[in-house]
Amino acid sequence: MSYLHWKEENISDFSDENTARMYGEGFVFTRAGRGIMHQTRSVRIDLSKFELSSENRRILKKVEVEMKAEELPYKNYSWEIGKMGKDFYESRDAVFTANKIKELLTTDHNFNLLLNYSDIGYAICFEDKEILHYSYPFYKLDAPKDTGLGMMIKAIIYAKENGLKYIYLGSLQRPSDTYKLQFEGLEWFDGEMWSKDLEEAKKVLFETLPTSLS
Repeated sequence: MSYLHWKEENISDFSDENTARMYGEGFVFTRAGRGIMHQTRSVRIDLSKFELSSENRRILKKVEVEMKAEELPYKNYSWEIGKMGKDFYESRDAVFTANKIKELLTTDHNFNLLLNYSDIGYAICFEDKEILHYSYPFYKLDAPKDTGLGMMIKAIIYAKENGLKYIYLGSLQRPSDTYKLQFEGLEWFDGEMWSKDLEEAKKVLFETLPTSLS
């Protein structure tokens, strides 16, 4: 699996102000290395405009897991977590090694928060005083259907309840990403500015392919 990005920056200023500015320009932290950010077709929710839909509520009732927010580096890391992530991404034709997952969770990297969903799933995240970047989710392969979407919705609720301004949900890269367009308050970065035009987003997803790979 390949990932779209237009530009790369390696930052040394990790202040909340600078990271918020970079995210506002379409950049997101990556697993490539400390400080490395890629500008992509980023997706975010303006949490002041977000409300749960009836479909969101249906998914939450179906996916009954508790969520805990835990600091990184993660003191309770075990090899089973790395294997879960490796197996999950392999099942989606992506490469994410157990060693890389261990690195992200146990060292001073770009990410500072782990969302733990009753030990059946995790999401590696970045959080500051204004934003949450929900990144690199994975869960057990035998988890119930819609577990991934339920995990994302719980993260959105967490961000809103904690008074954050935005939650970033990765990027729009392929037709399977259209599920991200269901949320109230959603915006996407078109390479120059943030857009609320969801029909245009769908058109882009179905008519274009990534032009630069990470």
